[in-house]
Amino acid sequence: MVSYPETATTALEAVIHPDLEQEQAYVDRAYACLEASRDAALQIQNLVEVGAGGTHQARYERDVIKETVSTRLAQLEIGDASLCFGRLDFAEGDERFYIGRIAVWDENQDPVLVDWRAPVAEPFYRATGSEPMGLVRRRHFACRGRDLLGIEDEFFGGSARERGVDDLLGSIKGEQTLVATLEAARTGRLGDIVATIQSEQDEIIRSPLPGIVVVQGGPGTGKTVVALHRAAYLLYTHRFPLEGQGVLVLGPNRVFLTYIEQVLPSLGEAGIEIAALGDLISGAIVRGSDPEPVARVKGDLRIVDVLWRAVRDRERALRDDLVVGYGLGRLRLTVDDSRRIVADVRRRTRTHNAGRRLVETAVYETLAASGRDDADPEEVRERLDGTLELRETLEWMWPVLTPWHFLNDLYGSPALLRSAANGRLDADELDALHRPRSDRPADAVWTADDVPLLDEARALLGAYSRRSKKEAIRTYGHIVVDEAQDLSPMQLRMVARRSLNGSMTVVGDIAQATGAWAHDDWDSVLEHLPDRREPRFAELTVGYRLPAPTMEVAARVLAHAAPGLTPPKAVRQDGVEPRLVRAGEAPLASTVAEVVREELDAVGAGNLAVIAPGSLVGQLSDALTEAGMEHGLAYARALESQITVVPVGLVKGLELDAGVVVEPARIVAEQEQGLRALYVALTRSTRRLSVVHADALPAVLDGAFGRQHQP
Repeated sequence: MVSYPETATTALEAVIHPDLEQEQAYVDRAYACLEASRDAALQIQNLVEVGAGGTHQARYERDVIKETVSTRLAQLEIGDASLCFGRLDFAEGDERFYIGRIAVWDENQDPVLVDWRAPVAEPFYRATGSEPMGLVRRRHFACRGRDLLGIEDEFFGGSARERGVDDLLGSIKGEQTLVATLEAARTGRLGDIVATIQSEQDEIIRSPLPGIVVVQGGPGTGKTVVALHRAAYLLYTHRFPLEGQGVLVLGPNRVFLTYIEQVLPSLGEAGIEIAALGDLISGAIVRGSDPEPVARVKGDLRIVDVLWRAVRDRERALRDDLVVGYGLGRLRLTVDDSRRIVADVRRRTRTHNAGRRLVETAVYETLAASGRDDADPEEVRERLDGTLELRETLEWMWPVLTPWHFLNDLYGSPALLRSAANGRLDADELDALHRPRSDRPADAVWTADDVPLLDEARALLGAYSRRSKKEAIRTYGHIVVDEAQDLSPMQLRMVARRSLNGSMTVVGDIAQATGAWAHDDWDSVLEHLPDRREPRFAELTVGYRLPAPTMEVAARVLAHAAPGLTPPKAVRQDGVEPRLVRAGEAPLASTVAEVVREELDAVGAGNLAVIAPGSLVGQLSDALTEAGMEHGLAYARALESQITVVPVGLVKGLELDAGVVVEPARIVAEQEQGLRALYVALTRSTRRLSVVHADALPAVLDGAFGRQHQP
């Protein structure tokens, strides 16, 4: 959670507001009511701890109460986050409402704080000088925990003119409070923006539930937190049916998920599922990604037909007649009989594994009918079931397959791949899919690019055991998809399969599309998602994170990486000029270590990341170790150390106090979307940016820096 450092609240504390003591007392009262609510919930929880006895109805009621109380306790647990962050004064009836993180009532059930998502709180984020929404004053609080540090007032309409106060400047609400938040040190985790949501952000957050909302937002515009706040808002506003249907937030990788995991609990919503696509495939071990040429093949929609044919190839007629002894006679299943059975079951079933029992029944009926005197099919089954001949026959004709057994067999056999491709893939593409077959498919390690193929296989195969409910594909009432600009058609198909009703929030930045399937526009993303309603588009145009000097450097790269896009307008016009450091005679890695030490001195308690091409990560980590600087490597977790070495492919979406970007030319050369990857790297830091290089800079950075520094 973001906390305000001493330097960040100077502007708000410079002049002591006359109402500061009075408002501090109100904040204290709100915390007291919150604690009273928590104590009351704990008392109820203790009362229902009646053991395992009682009637079934009593136990059921106890479980319902316990679940309700547990949910309420989770909502009341806000940690160190500020509880109250503003007040609304309405003209009509002199009404006054305090806006908070969650709703709080006193002992008489009178509202002390209104939940920020409630309709009455909307003017806190949306009112402007031209549309005051009934307000005469909006008051912003700057808090550190329970302490009220400063107050900022905005006046509306005639009241403002009578007091001689200027109308709102531009479109920024609570400007000093916002700046105080932006200048706070990063914590290694994304914080909520509930106290400082701006109008263009709030419009997206409160957009209606049905259909798809596409949010295009450049670096620092807050698109990720807007999407997370929208999830919390929708669950609050549409508690029924979304609480039962579920809300899913999808991020690009585990590093990103760790970075955002605190936002929703801080908003009182711990029940929303946060996952990467690989988390949605139970039973599979997923690590890493494929090289981009391989990922291109696995992400192509042609794979759908390939997998469908591969399943058909496992539904086969016999090569030779089956003849088995039965008493004094013999029973026979001919090749033609097996071909007829396979064709008939294909017509009768929607998924492969569901057909296995039908095949078994038809095989035993055909065997029974082939005897001199018609035998009882159930008796034939009882006597022959489990014999080697029948096991081999059924496994040949119609095996029960798990997604990982199926894909392991397919990848491991060039012959199966050629047959399934049936001319759809060329020789190089087939080679990209081929890999040695694992002897233990259940323990095989899959890449993130295999995940949608496993999911497609699961949809084609269906349940493979009696635990069919656990194997069913879960759907959700609303899905948030972050960094959607990088998802392949197969990944988007996997996302669409989980949508119950087509309600989604799709978030990203086309300029930051760097994956193997980087999209150039949103239309190419939407063509693979549900189209039950016309999609709605929104663009975040204001950059809150990056200071203007940093954005100016990044904008030079953007002009070449995505010429049709306009860089965000920076709220923070002041800032430290980015610096360029050439390694000179010293080794690059030792130069980076020296720059890191200098930057740490400048940011104090803030965090820092060394953003590098993947080929340099190990070398740079070793140099920091030799220099005696403890650090982390962001491969599985987010920014847990003050210093982290991050490969450029994993830095997207993260937020830093200081960024040290190493060898821009190698970033451009090693990434498929090199200029876009460089743009991402340059737009992570909120306070300080350094670029260290030994090789010549890419042409797009010519003249971007005032002067070059020597270490």
